[in-house]
Amino acid sequence: MGNLVKDVASDLSTLVRQELELAKAEARETATRAGKGAGMYGGAGIAGHFVLLFLSLALWWALGYYLVGLGWSAVIVAVLWGIVAAILAVRAKKELQAAKGLPRTAETVKKIPESLKPSEEPR
Repeated sequence: MGNLVKDVASDLSTLVRQELELAKAEARETATRAGKGAGMYGGAGIAGHFVLLFLSLALWWALGYYLVGLGWSAVIVAVLWGIVAAILAVRAKKELQAAKGLPRTAETVKKIPESLKPSEEPR
């Protein structure tokens, strides 16, 4: 009987360690993907700001002076940078959606026998 309890305790300890290692690995992968997506959002914001600040003024003036007038050239420039921002936002959203959480850990935890799970009834 003592060996059986010892084996169960050892197996349970191994199971818990393996689940923790799996959770750590999945958390690292999820954090990496989420960080990448967040970095893209940040990059989109910074790039949009500087591009709009420096190049948009030059483009606005050039279009306005040579082609359509300053009012319409401002609208054209705004639409162009709106398209760029939309593309970056869509890519960032895809990266953040690819971060799935801890799917393998959740799946393997479901396989733990019911007798090893804590009771939901108060003692």
